[in-house]
Amino acid sequence: MLKTAILNPHLLDLLARVRHTNTLVIADWAFPFWPEIETVDISLTHGIPTVLDVLDLLTPVFKIGRIWQADEFVATNTPEAVARFANSFGEIPLTREAHLDFKKRVPHAIGLIRTGDPTPYGNLILESA
Repeated sequence: MLKTAILNPHLLDLLARVRHTNTLVIADWAFPFWPEIETVDISLTHGIPTVLDVLDLLTPVFKIGRIWQADEFVATNTPEAVARFANSFGEIPLTREAHLDFKKRVPHAIGLIRTGDPTPYGNLILESA
């Protein structure tokens, strides 16, 4: 029986299918449903878990080559929130693009993890290295 790290079997199953250059979306509570990709909904309540909770659990075990995020994130959030995200990104290359362009990438992902995060434009697309 697993006792540490990621325990959710549906999330583990999804992660096991991500290969080199495949993408994975970590989304907030209000992100639209995309019927063409698998969604693992781990939202518990408003704010739990957050996108960064998931990213911080993935980073040690999932080789991330690039992160995409909407340009609007910086203009809509406090400098403290932007710094929290930057801290979690570490040295992983980040590409910011218009939210509409960001959403065009979503249907090509292997799957989407829905969180309870309320951070505006805090959604991420991770590319596996």
